[in-house]
Amino acid sequence: MLQIQHLTLTHKSDLRVLIHDLSLTLSGVERLAVIGEEGDGKSTLLETIVHWPAVPDWCLSEGSINSGGERIAFLSQENSFSDSLSVYDYCCSCASFPDASWQELYDVCQLIGMSPDLAYRQSPVLSLSGGEKLKLRLMLLMLSSPTMLVLDEPSNDLDLNALESLEHFLLNCSLPVLFVSHDEVLLRACATRVLHLESIHGRQAPRWTLSNTPYDVYMQTRNDAFVRQEQIFQSEQREKRARDERFQRIQQSVEHAQNAVSRQDPHSGRLLKKKMKAVKSLEHRFEREDSQMTERPYSEWAIDASWAEGISFPSGKTVLTLDLPELRAGEQVLSRNLHLSVVGPEKVLIIGENGSGKTTLLRQIVASLSDRNDLKCAYMPQDYADSLPYDLTPVEYLHTDGSKEQLTEIRIHLGAFRFTREEMEHPIRSLSGGQKAKLFLIHLILQKANVLILDEPTRNLSPLSAPVLRDMMSSFNGCIICVTHDRVLLSQHIGRVLRLTPNGLETI
Repeated sequence: MLQIQHLTLTHKSDLRVLIHDLSLTLSGVERLAVIGEEGDGKSTLLETIVHWPAVPDWCLSEGSINSGGERIAFLSQENSFSDSLSVYDYCCSCASFPDASWQELYDVCQLIGMSPDLAYRQSPVLSLSGGEKLKLRLMLLMLSSPTMLVLDEPSNDLDLNALESLEHFLLNCSLPVLFVSHDEVLLRACATRVLHLESIHGRQAPRWTLSNTPYDVYMQTRNDAFVRQEQIFQSEQREKRARDERFQRIQQSVEHAQNAVSRQDPHSGRLLKKKMKAVKSLEHRFEREDSQMTERPYSEWAIDASWAEGISFPSGKTVLTLDLPELRAGEQVLSRNLHLSVVGPEKVLIIGENGSGKTTLLRQIVASLSDRNDLKCAYMPQDYADSLPYDLTPVEYLHTDGSKEQLTEIRIHLGAFRFTREEMEHPIRSLSGGQKAKLFLIHLILQKANVLILDEPTRNLSPLSAPVLRDMMSSFNGCIICVTHDRVLLSQHIGRVLRLTPNGLETI
């Protein structure tokens, strides 16, 4: 059992409260999903639970956490891999792997949709795809015989088959699971309870909601409650306006009579004083009633994002003609006889199994377009560490020309993407994965490119922010080549869908 009592977490640098007075219990075979916007403290909460009484360096804490001696297996959102280790050496560096029998390894790999052969590769662990790295880490966690799982974005980078395997694993897991996820399909399939972290009123007021219902039920109940509360609020406000108008007329009438009464008529003056006293008493009563009125429902608002005006792409213009006899990662051949022709303004979505070479293919596409003067190409990688200068602040990273005009535009975009003034000045390394994704998206907008190469662009965005990016992709007037495992995006059919296989690209 996990017990959290009156937990408050505060960011040290700006003293912004992330979570206030949180209490909950997790036990049995519950699957508690933690949802919320980027930067609202989801990953911080998980790290605090796992490492308690230690807390992340940037946090102050109050309250208590009792895990009752549980063996908690933690899958963090980001993990560093040594440059020098092979996949096999990396596995052997974890005590759970050498001690495991082949049958135990096989059973765990079956649960997470991974081939046991992956663990014995001699190739560098850094050569693995994002999905393969995630499966490897999850496999090592499960071999440690945990009694509770804490998972931060376990679905990130998994291919479609692996996502289904992860759902199967979570649904059949006999352990209590606390997990953060932005995958709406995974949340609908697996969550038995929901902890919703929010930050409202300009991200200055933290709020949490704990629901003992599945994700779909919680979201529908929440939306219905918001609609009812808004209706009651509007009705009460109409009644208040009518009441205040009547009261104002009465008050003005008494004040007018007081001003007009003669000093030679003291009796009328005394009566008017009594009337004014009654008016003041009525005013105080109305103030008490107003304090008990229904509040307007507040929720976090989605990012406000749109492409720069004037972006277009000539219809029928060739963007890319790629012919590769072999697609390689080092000495490994990932695919053969690969042909890809893209004509603008076309949108191409590429899917495929983890390790099939999708990211490698995108990098080759970016390289082939880098010398084109008739195109303006922008690239969003899967691994933000490849491109983001973690020591800089968001403002420093985006401010490329040193002008006041660009600085103003940058701050407007950061505010629209729900960065607080303080977060604009935090080092990029301290931002959440979702905030880094938003930062990259702002970078794309500022480049005003007409060709976008995107590698899993929605992977770190919340269910509130991801639909905005999907709509932006659909409305983009240029060309998009995008690797994705986003099942909602794929269901919207915004363009041609191709699957990367060992034998090239297949049309879906």
